[in-house]
Amino acid sequence: MSEPVNQDAPQGLRASVILMAYNQTPALRRALAALEQSEGREQFEIVVVDCASTDGGARIDAEFPAVQMLRLPHHMGTARALNIGVRTAKTESVLFLSPNVEVTPKTVLALADALEAESDTVAVCPGLAGAAQFFRLPDLANVAMVPAEASPNPECASLDALMVRKPFIVAMNFFDQRYGHYWLDAELAMQIRRAAKKIALRPEVQAVFHPGPDPLAGDSLAATDKVLGAAAYAGKYGGGSVGMRMGAIFSALGRFDFGGFLSLVSGQKLDGSQAH
Repeated sequence: MSEPVNQDAPQGLRASVILMAYNQTPALRRALAALEQSEGREQFEIVVVDCASTDGGARIDAEFPAVQMLRLPHHMGTARALNIGVRTAKTESVLFLSPNVEVTPKTVLALADALEAESDTVAVCPGLAGAAQFFRLPDLANVAMVPAEASPNPECASLDALMVRKPFIVAMNFFDQRYGHYWLDAELAMQIRRAAKKIALRPEVQAVFHPGPDPLAGDSLAATDKVLGAAAYAGKYGGGSVGMRMGAIFSALGRFDFGGFLSLVSGQKLDGSQAH
């Protein structure tokens, strides 16, 4: 995708909130209602990228007329969906927010204040109650997202609630679409580390994560996509993608998971494209 990036934010607009949703209408309704109650609501825009939901989510459009709804023709995975959201965003501060997250009235602009105040910080996050929020960067020998304790400058923070400088995302040529639905938190964190920049936690800024059903639970293609994402990360930063993928292929055979076996052999990701 090569659409130009709009650098001209309307006067007074300081942030863009991007939510990616898939069959999460009740959670999305709660998240949007909280955002609409924010202090300084006129200072940020809200963009929802809907990945072809089938649970009646289109009705939300009329309930939240000030929200920009982008409806995709099929589930394209997180990388493509967030890239579309970032390209649409009109400001230089983008807050990635899960539909499961409920902000407080001060969350959005407090994060914007924090990001604007620190030139060496690329991303800021609130204290997020109810979810594992921080992780160690994956060990390339055994790629896994291992939870970590909160710290002022965490190695890796979840994209459930993270405000990032848009120019940094543009400079890394947006999110690498070799990933499908998973591993973008680790990819962004690694890019920030390689640029000698920081992620900052602002614990005085609060939000709440409400656990809900995973709309992709039990989807064999999503499970395959997760393995392929880990292999993409290992291959990009450590050269171990082939062994990891082969191990997953033999594991699928051992479980008689022939659907997963075929997906892994073909390299089919959640968005329907093939892993390279």
